[in-house]
Amino acid sequence: MPQVFLTIDTEVAWRHHAAGLASTEVWRRSIEPGGVGLSYQLDLLARHDLKACFFVDPLPALVYGLAPIRAVVDTILAAGQEVQLHLHPHWAGARAGDADAHGRFELWAYDGREQEQLIAAAAELLIAAGASDPIAFRAGSYTADDATLAALARLGFAYDSSHNGAEAPASSRIGLPAAQIAPVARHGVVEVPVSLIEEHPGRLRPFQPCALSGAEATAALDHAIAQGHAAVTIVSHSFELSNRAGIRPNAVHVRRFDQLCATLDRSRATLPTRWFGDRPDLPLDRADRPLGPARLRTARRQAEQLWSNWVEERAA
Repeated sequence: MPQVFLTIDTEVAWRHHAAGLASTEVWRRSIEPGGVGLSYQLDLLARHDLKACFFVDPLPALVYGLAPIRAVVDTILAAGQEVQLHLHPHWAGARAGDADAHGRFELWAYDGREQEQLIAAAAELLIAAGASDPIAFRAGSYTADDATLAALARLGFAYDSSHNGAEAPASSRIGLPAAQIAPVARHGVVEVPVSLIEEHPGRLRPFQPCALSGAEATAALDHAIAQGHAAVTIVSHSFELSNRAGIRPNAVHVRRFDQLCATLDRSRATLPTRWFGDRPDLPLDRADRPLGPARLRTARRQAEQLWSNWVEERAA
């Protein structure tokens, strides 16, 4: 029976900071954009009685202070959901009102000890904001490598969820096959990769509301059940259901997320949602494979994507 990790990367979108927006607007467009951000997602999860892991990036506190991070953590915990650690390293060099000041964007651009220091500092900030000691981690933009996993193990983390074969090797650089979707023990932690489908032979796409249609998501879940996958790891973001400007909903993405939650609700007997804090018993020896391509299913999603990009993203 696949264990479902419904994960939501909760972070400040760099594009809003780089645009020089007021701090309140940066946070609103990143965390509560268009009325379909964190609060909307938490309400929907509660309505369907689903567990979700919110990977929270606390490093923007270095620019904007800890209070906004504390508000985010409080909101998630008050809704009964889980907080784990996310980290975009470029915030370590950022300054308010200066879009040109930033650290390196890829975590793998730092050596192992530098990564350990960054992760430890981010964990301290997250705990100071009210979270429990994190045991799971995801690198911002999936930019982890094997040195990241070793650093996490030294810091006492149990899980990483940074491997995303759709972003390998340009961004995601953990030394696993691109199509690896089954959890695996590696460098002292359990790697729980982002789930994928194959849209064309050899071309992978992540299980994410902005990337898969409702039909593709349902087919991927059915495939995981039929093949007895160890886990399904789904990714979303605090700002993913809005347009990129963060000022109105993207109806295509909202519909997909709503349908996904309804499907997981109906399928809870065969697709139970889990927190990393549950420490579920995950088999680590599976050769799970992504859902294979289907030309018609892909074509229908591409038509949806055109509407999303040309209508939903451009509507006032």
